[in-house]
Amino acid sequence: MTATKTNERPGTRAVHRHSGIPASKARQVLDLIRGQDVQRAAEILNGVEREAAEVIGKVLASAVANAAHNDQQNPEELYVSACFADEGATMKRWRPRARGRATRIRKRTCHITIIVSRLPADKLELRRRRMEAVSSNRSRRVDASRKRADLSGRLSRRRTAQAERAAAAEAEAEAADTTDEDLTDQALDEAQVNDAEPEVTEADTVDAGVDEDDALEDSTADDAPAAADADEKSEDE
Repeated sequence: MTATKTNERPGTRAVHRHSGIPASKARQVLDLIRGQDVQRAAEILNGVEREAAEVIGKVLASAVANAAHNDQQNPEELYVSACFADEGATMKRWRPRARGRATRIRKRTCHITIIVSRLPADKLELRRRRMEAVSSNRSRRVDASRKRADLSGRLSRRRTAQAERAAAAEAEAEAADTTDEDLTDQALDEAQVNDAEPEVTEADTVDAGVDEDDALEDSTADDAPAAADADEKSEDE
């Protein structure tokens, strides 16, 4: 690739000579980027699925680099002012055919030229306004999304707090139910113990006293002969 500047067309150019692509195929791709700004032209070339698009993309990048380094142009303010493909040398080859014949093969080449220039002042102003509008719209969308995010965060926090309060109330209710069940079980146990203990009446008390008196009298009667024997022995001595 070579970079030259002529007086035929204003702008900075890049030329790719003797490209192995026919001029007819290169012109179909060049028609897509003619008059477009360099960013849009690069996007178009990236989306085209042709072999010529890759070569033309390299030529476009070379033209933009030449304008930036040689002519001190801002790459963001450039557009494709002209692009064309000229016929190059044709290489002739032969292909064997039936009956000893041969068919000519023409391998055509072309010279691809792309010229980039600075956008006019009115178009630059229109582009600047468009970019400002896009930026303002984007900022509004960002602010709206942030507000929605804050609102959703507050709602989620409120729901979390409500869920925590509901869980705490549930836990308190379960604890209260457990306490009531424990008290009920304790009362039932006490009632069972009270039912198991026999009631002591006055008759039982009187019978117990009589039994104690009989036991005392029996013990006194048993001890009386022993005491008499002891008195007799003491008198003999």
